[in-house]
Amino acid sequence: MNGAPPAIDVVDETFLAVPAGTVAAAFADRAAWRRYWPDLLLEVYTDRGDEGLRWTVKGALTGTMEVWLEPKLDGTLLHYFLRATPPGQPTPKDLRREYDKRARAAKAIAFGLKEVLEDGREPGIPPQ
Repeated sequence: MNGAPPAIDVVDETFLAVPAGTVAAAFADRAAWRRYWPDLLLEVYTDRGDEGLRWTVKGALTGTMEVWLEPKLDGTLLHYFLRATPPGQPTPKDLRREYDKRARAAKAIAFGLKEVLEDGREPGIPPQ
């Protein structure tokens, strides 16, 4: 980035009724990164273990991304942050479209993990 603030700043939170270590394992799988973010090249700059990962982002965007896993009640609050800029000189309309695309993708990843990792478990109900 050129010192200017990021053009896209996506922030998302989703509760998953599983331990942080379970969610961390899903993000530790480098093969999953390609499925979650197929047009981004990620390089870990901070591995926080069960608290998540921080990446530098290149490819379709340039910037940083973070998954912070916060133990909460009987599960984990998945915090997602993407601060990045597309290449070139995008118009405000292009930036809004890119923001919407990335925000929807973040929620789809979170809900996909929720469905698989919770395996039908409701918050407050002990795991089987």
